[in-house]
Amino acid sequence: MKTVIVGGVAGGMSAATRLRRLDEAAEIIVFERGRYVSFANCGLPYYVGGVIRDRGDLLLQTPESLASRFRLDVRIDHEVTRIDRESKTVFVRDTLTGEEASESYDRLILAAGATTRSVLAHSDIPVHTLRTVDDVDRITAILDAAASPVSAVVIGAGFIGLEAVENLVLRGVAVTAVEFGPQILGPLDAEMAAPVLDALRAKGVDVRLGTAVKGTFGGRVQLSDDTDVAADFLIEATGVRPDTSLAEQAGLRIGESGGIWVDDTQRTSDPSIYAVGDGVEKVDAINAQPTRIAMAGLANRHGRASADSIAGTPASAAPAFGAAIVGVFGITVAMVGWSERRLVAEARPHRIAHTHPASHATYYPGAETMSIKLLIDSETDAILGAQIVGGSGVDKRIDILATAMAGGITASALTRLELAYAPQYASAKDPINQLGYVADNLATGSTRNLQWHELESALEDGAVLIDVRTSGEFAAGSIPGAVNVPLDDLRERLAELPDAPLVVHCQVGQRGHTAARILSQNGFDVRNLDGGYRTWTAGVSTLTPAPAPVPERIPA
Repeated sequence: MKTVIVGGVAGGMSAATRLRRLDEAAEIIVFERGRYVSFANCGLPYYVGGVIRDRGDLLLQTPESLASRFRLDVRIDHEVTRIDRESKTVFVRDTLTGEEASESYDRLILAAGATTRSVLAHSDIPVHTLRTVDDVDRITAILDAAASPVSAVVIGAGFIGLEAVENLVLRGVAVTAVEFGPQILGPLDAEMAAPVLDALRAKGVDVRLGTAVKGTFGGRVQLSDDTDVAADFLIEATGVRPDTSLAEQAGLRIGESGGIWVDDTQRTSDPSIYAVGDGVEKVDAINAQPTRIAMAGLANRHGRASADSIAGTPASAAPAFGAAIVGVFGITVAMVGWSERRLVAEARPHRIAHTHPASHATYYPGAETMSIKLLIDSETDAILGAQIVGGSGVDKRIDILATAMAGGITASALTRLELAYAPQYASAKDPINQLGYVADNLATGSTRNLQWHELESALEDGAVLIDVRTSGEFAAGSIPGAVNVPLDDLRERLAELPDAPLVVHCQVGQRGHTAARILSQNGFDVRNLDGGYRTWTAGVSTLTPAPAPVPERIPA
């Protein structure tokens, strides 16, 4: 059996090496149009920033090492230009010499990945992406050669864009981040992205929201807000689109989402052709509908699945939850599943729980606060999504929640998870257990909550806001219109409270829950402001963004 694989890196090389382990006799040929067939593309920004110092650490395998260990025929600088399905032949061009050739196949795997969406048709300033080793070589050459401070514009403030921003700042570059949307990190909900925006601005990054790049002229970048900024180079991080050119040329089915359609074994509409990686349509685990998710983990998993199918041991690929994580200036941001914004857009019934636990026992030094948002199906108690922002411990908790979603564990059942505990790692009541307690209280109706963006409407309808924090906390900052009745005084002051719907809040929601229980058992109509003052503050800060500072120079 002869298998030809188009494209390397995560999907293609996972397929190739897995197939070799399953079939020692198979003939396996890999065509890669670039110079590098196996490299750590997720590590590229960190080489630019100097976090990864040795460029060689990015190069995981070479054609020679792959031939020696796996007996793979890897041909770099070779681009597959056309597929003839009838004759089972691919046509290949040597990108260095221009020479053209053909290669037959019994099975074909397409791992062409995705392409960057360019927003500039022309620029008199160098424009780069951060997807290949060649990209980072060009960027680091600019930085290494600079005799004076360098400035850059990063177009797009999603996960890749912010990795680029952080690492450019580490190299002493003055950075302007331009985001067309109303917030950074578009997959997150607004209140969860707010702390990251604060961190960017604290580092001197000029963040322009709701803004687009119109063009470049004379070494300056012209923006849609009628301003312009200096830049020695630009980085495009506006997202990617599936590279379906070969599949379309061959007449393969393209899915509803725009990616190549595959079945659950990665087989395309042609039974002899498989497809894996960022160019392929996935199945959304939340609604079982077609979706596009570009993640290295999925590419690796689906590359393996295609090899299993070719070797005669097919296994169904699991639907995708879209778990993701990124670090920005010491803040860890992680998410899985759907956001509140998407649930609202899809009219999906849901509940929300915000918590702000410490990463481990607070009496042990070094505890860091994290903010967790859990999205729950209000009819089934299923977990629909989660977002976490904080320091240490975020990665651990998002992985637990992603695993719970995959295993069908409900939000309330998080209370029953037995998780490892020692004071330097967690609390005896782990943040995941605490999240489950909140979810269980909502499911049983022992607490009714109100979201930060619903408060204004509730007050307009006549609700009274009661702040149950201490008088000192209240004096340090409060929600306009709130009445301060500290929790410890609440029972003695019940007669002072009006005969009206009440909304109670504390700093993060815990004392608010206790206050709501006291009031509801005394006959009051009461709701707890979910996530308390901290979540409300983060949320309202996104409604009127503060102007960004424009530094003269970022210190190295």
